[in-house]
Amino acid sequence: MSTPHVVVVMGVAGTGKTTIGPLLAARLGVPYAEGDDFHPPANIAKMSAGTPLDDSDRWPWLDAIGGWAHGRAGLGGVVSSSALKRSYRDRLRAAAPDVVFVHLSGDRALIEDRMAHRQGHFMPTALLDSQFATLQPLEADEAGVAVGVDGTPEEIAERAVEALAALPEPAL
Repeated sequence: MSTPHVVVVMGVAGTGKTTIGPLLAARLGVPYAEGDDFHPPANIAKMSAGTPLDDSDRWPWLDAIGGWAHGRAGLGGVVSSSALKRSYRDRLRAAAPDVVFVHLSGDRALIEDRMAHRQGHFMPTALLDSQFATLQPLEADEAGVAVGVDGTPEEIAERAVEALAALPEPAL
């Protein structure tokens, strides 16, 4: 990318947003913000109990992420956010129109296996079905790329950098 943009690393739980986001930010030379840190405590408690969030839970969280992205306009940054629905991405774009999305995607079995082996995260594997049911992949008119999550984190981050570099400049 020739100019600094805010990149939202998106995807269902377990795709590696928290792992790939900092690697991508380092490669792009911009700061990283962990999307989970923008959740209010009530959202964390709800997900920890195995209850999916509804839209009324997500709006303040998305607005907080959008505020961070807006503040990084022209400076660049990478932030993680599931951003599963088009309406969620639209809300982020309303706050920061130049955001670009990297959709981390992969086989459900691989993602479930990764979730089962991670430690210290509040999102239980039981919520993966609701995540996939909610997911609306990027549409053709959305600035962004899909990147497979097979391979090492470094390989995935490098593929994301290459895919972002291949985007036409007006999309950025």
